[in-house]
Amino acid sequence: MNARTESAVRLVILLAIGTMAGAAAFTHVHDLSVAHGQPHWIGWANAVAVELMAIYLGLDLRARRRAGRPVGLVALLLVAFALLSLAAQVAEAEPSVWGWTVAAVPSLAFLALVKVVLSNAPITPPAVKPQQPAASRTEEPAPATDVEPVRPAAPAPPAVPAALTVLPPRVQPNRPHVVGIIR
Repeated sequence: MNARTESAVRLVILLAIGTMAGAAAFTHVHDLSVAHGQPHWIGWANAVAVELMAIYLGLDLRARRRAGRPVGLVALLLVAFALLSLAAQVAEAEPSVWGWTVAAVPSLAFLALVKVVLSNAPITPPAVKPQQPAASRTEEPAPATDVEPVRPAAPAPPAVPAALTVLPPRVQPNRPHVVGIIR
């Protein structure tokens, strides 16, 4: 199987698992919301908020890691929304170990799928270290004679460590287009 065919098969599997697991997770969150007094449209709004928020937070976590920005709050929110989704799955299940296990499968599959897709970072070539200039003399040593003593060459300046030549990460401007972020 060539790489293109393998990629196509992986995409089909990804879409099938994502669609089925997402549908089950959405349905469980919706049904739980409705069972606890919410109208049907709010049940669907809750399902969309819980499930898509987990995906968005996963994408944001990946972008923050790439940019070298802190990820603590985003990671905490991702865990919270994942647990909320998982709790909805289990709450809708038959009250037995197997019922809870089977009900948790769609949520866990969906979350695992998101994690696998988001952890596929593009291959980047390793950073090229700046070349240090070779210590060279500016003048040729004079041949040793009885008249002029041989002087030792001046020591080469110390090399700057590569860690000091790396630029700090660029500061991201505020993102006013994102609504609801506390600054």
